[in-house]
Amino acid sequence: MLLSTRLESPDDEEEIVMSKASSEFMQECDGAPRLNEMFEFFSATAAGSSGAPEVPPIADQRLMQHDAGLLKFAEKHRTLWGHFDPHFFSSIPYVLEEEIRRGEALLEYGKSKRRSRSPVGCYVLGGAEGTLARTLGTIAGGEFLTLSCSPNKENEASFLRYGRPRFSSFFHGPFHRLTSEFLSNDSILMPLNGKFDIILEDTTFQMYSPNRSAQIGFVKQYLRDDGILLFVEKFRHHDTEEYVRRELQKDFGYKARYFTPDEIAQKNKVILERMNLNEVTIEAMAAALGEHFAHACITWNSGNFYAIAAGNDADNLVELVGRMCEPCIPHEYNYESLPSALPGFSIDLPPFRQVKRDP
Repeated sequence: MLLSTRLESPDDEEEIVMSKASSEFMQECDGAPRLNEMFEFFSATAAGSSGAPEVPPIADQRLMQHDAGLLKFAEKHRTLWGHFDPHFFSSIPYVLEEEIRRGEALLEYGKSKRRSRSPVGCYVLGGAEGTLARTLGTIAGGEFLTLSCSPNKENEASFLRYGRPRFSSFFHGPFHRLTSEFLSNDSILMPLNGKFDIILEDTTFQMYSPNRSAQIGFVKQYLRDDGILLFVEKFRHHDTEEYVRRELQKDFGYKARYFTPDEIAQKNKVILERMNLNEVTIEAMAAALGEHFAHACITWNSGNFYAIAAGNDADNLVELVGRMCEPCIPHEYNYESLPSALPGFSIDLPPFRQVKRDP
């Protein structure tokens, strides 16, 4: 029997095209390195059975200039670490101090958002056991509701190791399998009506593919119209020698404090050589973001790693940037004058805020 389908309108045809694109994106993500050849590495590290640094990383208070807000956030943040955190914070130069800096700024930014909308929602994809999200939820209480996700059940176990959080939830699955139904049925997240004020992609997309536009488009469906999408990613450099030089600086100037040469070489072979194929340049990222947002800027740099903020509400971006303190990183690891607009974007950014110390 021959079956035929009549399209009622051009919108029907568009829906079919979008559905096919969505199906192809799902298949692309399901076949990604993060869920296949890299999966066991992440499981073992999240379980604490491998990948732990020889000495635990400690946030450098000198780099944070003894700022009262940063120190308070760092203190609570440290009490919530899981097994994966020490590995991650020992692998990227000064990403621990940056997570604290970002988290404290998000708290302050959230206070202003709560005046007009309560509660504030934050979704972190790629944050392993969800330490940043849990810290935000714990300090802010019910005024900040958060979600974390990971495909590894070991990260969920770490998320719950200190008890079930009152204001933070966890989705056990990869980012592309999160659904509106999950958000609607989750008792903690119900007040958000399926949308977040802030979404942070934390070194996740580079583990899947270089298809940034589709990745951003998928995640954006859960962002409020005036929300901010944050990214922490490792980027390719148009100058291969410069890229390699920054990698050597990372490996021998920073990671060597925590891992043996053999451990560094093994991770480079198992993870980084494969991950590098999914990295994009800053220019390619800017082009992808331009398909979805009107404004984007760079807020942090550490060698080949960058933090980016994007959104359609310029005032919100300006406010968040203005609540960030100066990057807590030695000058030799920073290669940018910050904050700055992403290539191809134009936005008037304020300077980072001044240090605030207790009397």
